Amino acid sequence: MPHDAHDDTLVLAVRDALAGVLDPEIRRPITELGMVRSVEVDGGRAVVGIDLTTTGCPLKDTLTRDVTAAASGVDGVDSVTVEMGVMTAEQRAALRTLLRGTDAEPTIPFAQPGSLTKVFAIASGKGGVGKSSVTANLAVAMAADGLRVGVVDADIYGFSIPRMLGVTRQPTRVDDMLLPPVEHGVKVVSIGMFVPPGQPVVWRGPMLHRALQQFLADVFWGDLDVLLLDLPPGTGDIAISVAQLLPGSQIVVVTTPQAAAAEVAERAGSVAVQTRQHVVGVVENMSWLEQPDGSRLHVFGEGGGEQVAQSLTRIVGSDVPLLAQVPLDVRLREAGDGGTPVVLAEPDAPASRALREVARALTTRPRGLAGLSLGLTPAGR
Repeated sequence: MPHDAHDDTLVLAVRDALAGVLDPEIRRPITELGMVRSVEVDGGRAVVGIDLTTTGCPLKDTLTRDVTAAASGVDGVDSVTVEMGVMTAEQRAALRTLLRGTDAEPTIPFAQPGSLTKVFAIASGKGGVGKSSVTANLAVAMAADGLRVGVVDADIYGFSIPRMLGVTRQPTRVDDMLLPPVEHGVKVVSIGMFVPPGQPVVWRGPMLHRALQQFLADVFWGDLDVLLLDLPPGTGDIAISVAQLLPGSQIVVVTTPQAAAAEVAERAGSVAVQTRQHVVGVVENMSWLEQPDGSRLHVFGEGGGEQVAQSLTRIVGSDVPLLAQVPLDVRLREAGDGGTPVVLAEPDAPASRALREVARALTTRPRGLAGLSLGLTPAGR
């Protein structure tokens, strides 16, 4: 059968088109990741061979659809068949080296001196103040503004981020590297992805520290603009581990207007003095319930957020502003339970507007120089 130069041209055109297909988890072109095994064209019929990172890749259907669409868009291609295979051990090793930039042991990228990722730990003194809701909404609001965002659900015992962000699957494992699921443009990792439904996590301090370390080092986060950590309430092991593993992280304290909640929130924020972290601000949640006549019912009292902000300003010795007051809203709870945070589900709700303001206030803050290498060397005498 004579060799067809036109088919060779189509092969090149299909390969060019595939460069526009991104791996859904890694968010880089599949051609760059070495996933395109082969491209053959015969009389307008294209057969594309794709090597998946693992046999049970949960995004096989997505990749098949995207590859088919890209190849079908090439003039002269009449039909597309996608043949899925699996990477060899050598290919996976090469992929890990490509992504990490080294074949050395994994490190925490956000703890490196040159990291430009803003890291915010969302803390509270006690549970039930809506800290996870705030975290989930800030994450999707930042992603909607075009930022690359990751969330670590560091509340190991009381994890709820997967439900709030609608994440239903585990990270994909590439040997010792994990590729985090992406929902609403946000990369997410939680212990909840590895625990059977209804099963509690019964761990002590060292295991909590190791789990957090793995979430930060073994997960391929890529180049993030912002990393949010949903901390457990209080001032326990995880809060200390975050300070050790991510010394450049900044703290956002969430409280309700209630005096009892505010007093406990102050303790969570004042830990920053001992750990030398920066407290970036306070979010008062459940501030009031809007009544049909336009008045406000202060279900949990008033002034807690302002009290915490003033107290922390005095304790840490620098300005700690009250970033926002987020009103009580049934839609915020419903949206969280449904897996689409309220800033996306009901963007005009007062709670959504307040949370978007916080997201923008945090991301437009200039990053401090603390911990950054300036590349300076002392002059000789």
